[in-house]
Amino acid sequence: MSDLGIYIHVPFCGKKCGYCDFYSLKYSRDSAEGYVQAVLRNIDHYGDSASAVDTIYFGGGTPSLLFPEQLSLIIERIRERFTVNEDCEITLEANPSGLTPERLCKLRKTGINRLSIGVQSMIDSELGFLGRSHNSARVERTVLDAAEAGFENISCDLMLAVPEQTISSLEISAIRLASLPIKHISAYILKVEAGTPFDCDEIRSVVPDDETSADFYLHAVSVLEGLGFRQYEVSNFAVPGYESRHNCRYWQCRDYIGIGPSAHSCFGGKRFASESSLEKFICSDVQPVYITDDSPCGFEEYAMLRLRLREGLDLRNIGERRDFLEKKLPPLISSGYINFDGDIISLTPKGFLMSNSVIEHLIF
Repeated sequence: MSDLGIYIHVPFCGKKCGYCDFYSLKYSRDSAEGYVQAVLRNIDHYGDSASAVDTIYFGGGTPSLLFPEQLSLIIERIRERFTVNEDCEITLEANPSGLTPERLCKLRKTGINRLSIGVQSMIDSELGFLGRSHNSARVERTVLDAAEAGFENISCDLMLAVPEQTISSLEISAIRLASLPIKHISAYILKVEAGTPFDCDEIRSVVPDDETSADFYLHAVSVLEGLGFRQYEVSNFAVPGYESRHNCRYWQCRDYIGIGPSAHSCFGGKRFASESSLEKFICSDVQPVYITDDSPCGFEEYAMLRLRLREGLDLRNIGERRDFLEKKLPPLISSGYINFDGDIISLTPKGFLMSNSVIEHLIF
């Protein structure tokens, strides 16, 4: 029986953040109901009892805007159309605002067993700059309420190189998060994406430069490791045993089906994506998709994804390409970008910071 992950893209937000370039629209109850019905139709279309689903991930947007009853419908339909493993990891992305104790209890009863909470900072002035609708006190209350509701596996996002952030404020955010009952932290450098509200001279002029951003990243790695959160991927840190199983599926070139406008899939020997149109998604019997790669997971892609992981690339698995790669290692080792134990290449924190350039040098 083949194993499979399912990603559900929920394209609704109460308010879109100025730095976000993911596909999302303002929430409305009518649109959300039409969206849920379209999700159910697509689950029916892709359903295959010969596929064992071991991860389900609700991403967005803000998936927690859906009612628990709607999320439960989706999860139950997946259980009806696929074989779902008993220990399936079911993740819901959520914002702290709106997660009341009652709602959290209802969410836990749906079968969702992992929360990924969009915190970004535990410094209120930084949250204000980012346009977040919560403060640090709300974060603390939400995480504690989630733990009380039965969520043992909780992840929080942390943003690095926010304007006016300091090494000290970054440490405060990390320490305050680590003091809460969470198991995972995703730490991302703020990037100004083209076409977003942050893509303007006013914002670009106050965003830290690359060198300063690098300092924040390397310091975050050190602090989080010291707090017990082991770096297992470029931007992800976890208490051992609580790595995101769904996201690891992407980096390990394993199959997943994406449902929802703009959702991507790697399934049936192809990569494909759904069109970024909620209207088309709702009005179509099956989501319209286009092929992005008709022969995915070749050597280059496999190596690039493996090198995003701390466990690295095992040269014993790549045959005749080993000699080619080994010849490129000496300058990367001497520069402190990679570790090499004779068989496995893995990036150092400094190498992760320059991962695109390091990987390009190695593979091409």
